[in-house]
Amino acid sequence: MGAPKGPGYQAPQEVETREDEEQNIKLTEILELLVAAGYFRARIKGLSPFDKVVGGMTWCITTCSFDIDVDLLFQENSTIGQKIALTEKIVSVLPKMKCPHRLEPHQIQGLDFIHIFPVVQWLVKRAIETREEMGDYIRSYSISQFQKTRSLPEDDEFMQRKEKAIKTVTSIFEVYKPQRKYKRQAGAEELLDEESKVHATLLEYGRRYGFSRQAGKMEKAEDKKMVIPTGLAAAGKVDAYDDDDLQAAEELRIKTLMTGMAAMATEEGRLTASTIGQIVGLQSDEIKQIVSEYAEKQSELSSEERPERLGAAQQHRRKVASLSKQISQKTKLLEELQAKCADLQAGCSEAKKTLTEVKSYSDKLDKELAALETVESQADSSILQNLRALVTMNENLKSQEQEFRAHCREEMARLQQNIESLKAEAEENGEEKEPNKIIDQQYKTEKDKLQKIRLLLARRNREIAILQRKIDEVPSRAELTQYQKRFIELYGQVSATHKETKQFFTLYNTLDDKKVYLEKEVNLLNSIHDNFQQAMASSGAREQFLRQMEQIVEGIKQNRMKIEKKKQENKMRRDQLNDEYLELLEKQRLYFKTVKEFKEECRKNEMLLSKLKASSS
Repeated sequence: MGAPKGPGYQAPQEVETREDEEQNIKLTEILELLVAAGYFRARIKGLSPFDKVVGGMTWCITTCSFDIDVDLLFQENSTIGQKIALTEKIVSVLPKMKCPHRLEPHQIQGLDFIHIFPVVQWLVKRAIETREEMGDYIRSYSISQFQKTRSLPEDDEFMQRKEKAIKTVTSIFEVYKPQRKYKRQAGAEELLDEESKVHATLLEYGRRYGFSRQAGKMEKAEDKKMVIPTGLAAAGKVDAYDDDDLQAAEELRIKTLMTGMAAMATEEGRLTASTIGQIVGLQSDEIKQIVSEYAEKQSELSSEERPERLGAAQQHRRKVASLSKQISQKTKLLEELQAKCADLQAGCSEAKKTLTEVKSYSDKLDKELAALETVESQADSSILQNLRALVTMNENLKSQEQEFRAHCREEMARLQQNIESLKAEAEENGEEKEPNKIIDQQYKTEKDKLQKIRLLLARRNREIAILQRKIDEVPSRAELTQYQKRFIELYGQVSATHKETKQFFTLYNTLDDKKVYLEKEVNLLNSIHDNFQQAMASSGAREQFLRQMEQIVEGIKQNRMKIEKKKQENKMRRDQLNDEYLELLEKQRLYFKTVKEFKEECRKNEMLLSKLKASSS
């Protein structure tokens, strides 16, 4: 039932705005900022300035990816209540984002672009910075994902050069590593001072660390420059040795240290007759072939130098033999080249097959990436960021696990090599039991460490799996919107079913009341019909029957009056509620009219204040 609208009624969607030249300039600047930031809906001419500005502010806030507990759902052509709620949410979010500019809800509703402009400028700056950060993050993430499965030609060349360089450096280290030449004997005298131990160790590797002439001269020069106090001159004498005495003492000390050492295996740097025989035996075929070729060449040269001494037939035979030998060599070379060509063709066909497989796999990956991008555009950005962080953490953990396993393998190989070297030394010296015990203990400790690290790794993997399950349990924004739509549809169905059920109940109650009244009427008519013959038999029974009929009619009239009275009361209640509704509508109209007049007066007040300021300045 629609109520009549008076002449002073104002639609709730209309909002009073300031319209002057400065406001229009600020509006155009705000729209240019939003378009430059990427909010292209500000170009649509059909939208109102409120929808453009507030839509741009909500877009900037959501682009900044700031963690807030407010749902900024912007809808075009909203009601005044929705606009008030949205502006209050925007104003409450700005201090949380540490915005340096203050803004009130009525300034957004009244489209005060002078005060809105600095806030929009700050939001656009923050949105551009956030997009740049996210762009750098996505770029680095895409590069890391590309480097996991692909590599550039420069990277391959660098890896080849790196491997060659590592091999060269390791070979140089192997060539120039220190070699032990001497070893102290088992029954040699034990060295007590640290200096003699250092000298003995250096002598074991063929290095001499003794007194140098230059150092002795420097010390002498310093001793000459020093001035001895008069009080200490009589206390002791300074012993002066010349260079020859110091060198002789050093040679004597080296000889005494060398007496307690025995030479190591001297066969390492020499070639014995057996090794030379082995080398000759390994390459005897090649040596024989080279010798035969050399003899043939020499004979050919001698034949060319002395053609007059040989006959024509012999020269012809030799030429035929040499040509046949060249033909056999060329045929062998041709067969080798044909075999190489067949191998290269087989490799080329395999490479083509692998290339087609890689192309198909690349197309498949491109399709999957496009599907993932569409899913990412529909999903929630905060959940995606958390998921990306967890995925990067998982990848880092996997790479750390692989590095740790490689390090463990290298460490195990090094330990096994140490064990073998220790076993070999123990077999040479006859001391095998004690080093074995030490090695077993080290092995047990390392094995326990490895087991603990595996347990920690398994625990970390379980935590990662639990986090992934929790992430999968959290619904995305698209799922939430779908749930909301389904709940709204369900609510509509439930309300329609409830209304229909209510109508059925009212229909049932009215029909039941009608049935009761009809049963009463039937019973009354039956009793009258049954008692009518008896009542008409005598005058007393007739009078009594008439009195009963009058009482029945009186009772029916009273019931009818009660129902009429109840009907009048309900009608009066309806009229009263209708009057209250009309009064409330009138108050609403008066409220909107007062608000409009108040805004008009505020606008006039602001204009007068601006004129007053302009005149005073």
